[in-house]
Amino acid sequence: MKKIAISILLFWGMLYCSKFQTVHAQKTGDKKTITLVIPPSAHPRIQFGAEKLSIILQNSGYTVKQEHSDKLPKRGEIVVIGKLGDELWKKSAATYGVQLEKVPGKEGFTIVEKKNAILIGGADETGTLYGCLELADKVKEKGILPDSISVTDQPEMVLRGACVGVQKPTYLPGRGVYEYPYTPETFPWLYDKALWISYLDSLVENRMNSLYLWNGHPFSSLVRLKDYPYAVEVDDATFKKNEEIFRFLTEEANKRGIWVIQMFYNIIIPKPFAEKHGLKTQDRDRPIIPIIADYTQKSIAAFVEKYPNVGLLITLGEAMEGVGQDDVDWFTKTIIPGVQDGLRALGRKDEPPIVLRAHDTDAPRVMKAALPLYKNLFTMAKYNGEALTTYTPRGPWAELHRSLSAIGTVHIQNVHILANLEPFRYGSADFIQKSVKAMHDIYGSNGLHLYPQASYWDWPYAADNTGKRLLQIERDWIWYKAWARYAWNCRRDRNNEISYWSNLLGNKFGTDALQGKNILTAYEETGEIAPKLLRRYGITDGNRQTLTLGMLMSQLINPFKYSLFTLLYNSEAPEGEMIIEYADKEWKKQGHIGETPVQVAKEVVAHGQKAVEAVEKAAPSVQMEREEFTRLKNDVYCYNALANFYAEKVKAALWILHYKYSNDINDLEKALPFLEKSVVFYSQLTDLTKETYLYANSMQTAQRKIPIRGVNGTFKTWVEVLPVFKKELDNFRKNIDSLKSIKYASVENTILALKNANVTLPGNTAFYSINEGQQVYADTALLIKAYAGELKGLKGIKMDKAKQIEQGTSITFSTTKPVKLLVGYFTVKNTNYLKAPELETDANANEYGQDEIKIGNAVVAGDLPPINVHTYAFNKGTHTLTLGKGMCLLLGFIDGNQVVRMRDAGLGASDKKDIDWLFD
Repeated sequence: MKKIAISILLFWGMLYCSKFQTVHAQKTGDKKTITLVIPPSAHPRIQFGAEKLSIILQNSGYTVKQEHSDKLPKRGEIVVIGKLGDELWKKSAATYGVQLEKVPGKEGFTIVEKKNAILIGGADETGTLYGCLELADKVKEKGILPDSISVTDQPEMVLRGACVGVQKPTYLPGRGVYEYPYTPETFPWLYDKALWISYLDSLVENRMNSLYLWNGHPFSSLVRLKDYPYAVEVDDATFKKNEEIFRFLTEEANKRGIWVIQMFYNIIIPKPFAEKHGLKTQDRDRPIIPIIADYTQKSIAAFVEKYPNVGLLITLGEAMEGVGQDDVDWFTKTIIPGVQDGLRALGRKDEPPIVLRAHDTDAPRVMKAALPLYKNLFTMAKYNGEALTTYTPRGPWAELHRSLSAIGTVHIQNVHILANLEPFRYGSADFIQKSVKAMHDIYGSNGLHLYPQASYWDWPYAADNTGKRLLQIERDWIWYKAWARYAWNCRRDRNNEISYWSNLLGNKFGTDALQGKNILTAYEETGEIAPKLLRRYGITDGNRQTLTLGMLMSQLINPFKYSLFTLLYNSEAPEGEMIIEYADKEWKKQGHIGETPVQVAKEVVAHGQKAVEAVEKAAPSVQMEREEFTRLKNDVYCYNALANFYAEKVKAALWILHYKYSNDINDLEKALPFLEKSVVFYSQLTDLTKETYLYANSMQTAQRKIPIRGVNGTFKTWVEVLPVFKKELDNFRKNIDSLKSIKYASVENTILALKNANVTLPGNTAFYSINEGQQVYADTALLIKAYAGELKGLKGIKMDKAKQIEQGTSITFSTTKPVKLLVGYFTVKNTNYLKAPELETDANANEYGQDEIKIGNAVVAGDLPPINVHTYAFNKGTHTLTLGKGMCLLLGFIDGNQVVRMRDAGLGASDKKDIDWLFD
């Protein structure tokens, strides 16, 4: 009986296998021919989509033929590819009885299977392309054409794009920020056509439809002007190469349904133009002058005439005066007329799109003035500043986004720089999906502009220390895929998404879906760490802070001294408390609100531990891309060490702040073990990165300030920063001992008085001496009430308050040796007060080393707010310093080599106790 049963089983098994092989042969079509029918004069996008589908079919064993015709073949299996409503589609729909219940919208498509035919119909050329790619994905996934398919889909977001920075980690010799002419020497990758094809293919694979090129002033590399021939910044051979690559790029992008958008800053002028006319290439505080306006308008006109299908992205602020009438005038009287002049030269009446970036400008005001002149306008603003911090944005930043969305044009979300994520890998699909939902539901926007996840300034390379540099688009594939997936549709079911990503990661690393889910868990647990750390402990959402390099204790316990950017807390974080707020409430025994520093310290440690456990579970089963998995695993360990470093340091900070109130040395001794542990975890982070990463941050200029000022590519690695944290710990130990000793001297006694330096000023200059009762303005009886001791006796320069408010401040002087000018900025933001230097909105805010507050709350005059002191450094020679509109105090010149000890004098503040000295 057993033999008979086995024979029967074998017979049915062989019959089943034979039947399966027959069906498989029929379906895979080892000898089957598929005819792709395309309209006779198909648009390049439709032809491109058909070619991509053809390649996938051939790779799956099909023989593929293409017919360009409005007629259907009489026999054989076919795939019809066309636009809905075209002649080919009408005939196909009638022949196969296709009636659509839902017609897709812009860039949408329908795929229907009927008898021996599959019909792909797009709402437009791009929709038809996407339909081809969708069917190609189905074939790639299963290896065969589907037996049955009925799909209608369209993207949720109107614009879905990524950017490439045609910029560098450091400045070019003799040039300022953003000034990078297009040359093969500076950007060899720019002329690599194979690289561009690879990048464009990755964009279209992710259904992205826009590519932004970022550069301060691209026109001098791309157009020649009859009136300003000397403005071109490249030689003739390079100019021709630039023309060729730009045409190539735009043509290839167009095939893939990708709109190329050229970004530029204002007001930047070419170096040869500036030198000929005795101007600076950048001067934020100069007024709009006719020759610059004329040059810019003609540059834009020439660009539009030469590249009419390329869009423009305009950043009004940063290189010109921020919010004000100049912004409105520049946009409506220079930029838009330039575009219109270019269109007139072409005889065109249509309007290419212009994107107005709401950075350091009153974008709603500008749009109100511009829309009557030009209709095809878009707006753009940063999602979480220059970082990724939350999917629950709120506050004034959310109000700005909503006001831009309410204008009625498409508002685009710019996921910008990601200064808190670099350089480690980031792939939290959950965080990204929730963020895109917030873009729609909280901000009311309908477009995405995505920056690289890391190393923006070092495009196209990642920071990994490998023999052959890794490309960002390959290393960070999951970053691009996740944002693009949810830009298309952010309403996908979470459980289905877990399955989708688990399978994808399992396939990538040659393991099963269960271990793929563990890899996803590692991505999603680490994906919470950097956002939480920055939004609860950080100084800024900008790229002057590199979160992964850590923070000094003084930055945690006295953030306002480092020009705290308050939008980080009131807009780009859930409601909660800063470290100093938490400590104050603890001392006063008050209840806490929202997300707290202690809560986040616990949470990030838990996230790190879960990520380590998950990646360790997956590791033994990985069969493919093992080197990349090893790098991913190392990043998980890096995040874990980073989380523990911050958690321990925050525990120490809270005890140190408690000492500020209690004056009990025991509180400092309680802080010491936590600070010691933080250095241990930072040492682990250093060991994990010293052989695996070239740098932490790709912006390697003096604009980087936190934790350590980075000049000429210094302090960009953990190896360099570790000694700083060790010294901080040693100083803390010594100062605790000093507090116990009768030899301890007060802080005030350790401060050196600042001394006047000799400079030559105009003969009519009025002065005052910094002392109580001294008048600081020539036109207002405003007297000094209190001042920091080191300022005593300095010769302040007496200005006119009214003139400062209406015209700004300008001072010309000569010096025979290096000097520093002390400038006082009021601590309250008000239109009457000069805005303090702020790297978040002004890339030149540290041109003279002025970004840092040297002495906080240093002077009180009359009933006005306290004043923070910043220093501007000058070499010997004659100089003119021009500042923006608003009141400030010029507190005098000191020797350029004299060190101003950074501290908070506490004048006019409720809490005057300075404890930063504990780490000096």
